[in-house]
Amino acid sequence: MTLLLIGVALLVAWPLYNVALVFYTARDSVYAARHRRRAARRGDTGLGATAPGDTRRGDLGPSAGHEPGVFWIVVPCLNEERVIGRTARNALALRGPAGTRTRVLVVDDGSDDGTPDVIAAIEDPNLRVLRRTLPNARKGKGEALNAAYRYIRQQTADDGDDPARVAVGVIDGDGRGSANMLVNVSDAMRDPEVGAVQCRVRIHNRDRILAAVQDMEFACIANASQLMRNSLGTVGLGGNGQFTRLSALALLGDAPWSSCLVEDLELGLRLHLAGVRIRYTAQAAVTQQGLVDVRRLLRQRTRWAQGNLQCIRYVPKLYRAAHISNAAMVEMLYYLLAPWLNAVGTVVMTAVTGYSLWHLADGPTIHSRLQLLATVAVWLAAMVAPFLTWGVLHRLQLRDEKLRRCLLAGLCYPAFLLLGLVSTYRAIGRQLTRRNAWAKTERLAEATNPT
Repeated sequence: MTLLLIGVALLVAWPLYNVALVFYTARDSVYAARHRRRAARRGDTGLGATAPGDTRRGDLGPSAGHEPGVFWIVVPCLNEERVIGRTARNALALRGPAGTRTRVLVVDDGSDDGTPDVIAAIEDPNLRVLRRTLPNARKGKGEALNAAYRYIRQQTADDGDDPARVAVGVIDGDGRGSANMLVNVSDAMRDPEVGAVQCRVRIHNRDRILAAVQDMEFACIANASQLMRNSLGTVGLGGNGQFTRLSALALLGDAPWSSCLVEDLELGLRLHLAGVRIRYTAQAAVTQQGLVDVRRLLRQRTRWAQGNLQCIRYVPKLYRAAHISNAAMVEMLYYLLAPWLNAVGTVVMTAVTGYSLWHLADGPTIHSRLQLLATVAVWLAAMVAPFLTWGVLHRLQLRDEKLRRCLLAGLCYPAFLLLGLVSTYRAIGRQLTRRNAWAKTERLAEATNPT
């Protein structure tokens, strides 16, 4: 009977967890709608696109004196000839509030394809290129970002800028920032205690169903999790679309990013331990390529899961950190231990669920095969219903995909989770055998690469 009750509890817990996430994302949608209405009444777009001589600060109001005056957008790249042209031009087009400056630093980490030629063809005074050559190049994204940090630190000193008012953003080689990105980051950094901001992540090649599922993962489910972490103070950095004050990075020494396979996760943990507040904005977004090949997807997710495992060494430090609340501690520990919990929890849940179904079938509560089938149907519905809910929310919130396609992505999501479970087991195997090679995600050719 105890195992039966545990099985029922697990059955109920999963939908309730998703209900909690839906609550946070719905609340944020209400806030965003009010925000847009207030901006509309002021005749302000909030996109930061100001005409020459226009002194408006988007919809931010008077300066609080803590917002960034300079934005550096770092684009690390290695053999990105298929996508780097569009990414660099998009970054150069981004504008912050009036009076701010935007610089784009492309870090060519030893490319041997046409990447250097594509970058050289872009003529813009705000573009900087940092070329790394072997043996220093190709040591992982973290090392490329550290080189960019040291370059920006020196430039900031030469220009006499305040490091606390310099924001360093990271957009991957396949990334595209939304037009309002820098304005929203500036808004979040009006609070001097906010040292980093993570933007929403989306997938721009979601015409394939596997990529559409990834868009639901990032734009809806991960978005809701980040909104919940906002209230707990445990927001994590996602690598793509992250902005950090230069002064906050300086707290971490000469190399803020590590050689961890998920360098952004470790950066976020180190910032939290240093007492730096990280915020999340769902109103600004960065898009990236989704993976449409299962093999490459497994390789990417294996690297991510292994990066989580590598960061478990921070558990004792988090436990001893007096400035981190108990609720925040639990959330961080859950996130770090997720690969292990997934690996063990799936086995336990499968065993308990199987036992519960067998007990029901063999017990006095099930009197016919029809009742057993009905019980199984209820269980499957409870497991699948949350994903269909996310499909509906995707349509209502983002409004850029048809409802039937969103529902199809929701139905496919359980299979997507199984791929994640396979990646978790592979990551554990790699970690136990000490295989830590950094595998770069290969880009897809894009239809256009506009000038």
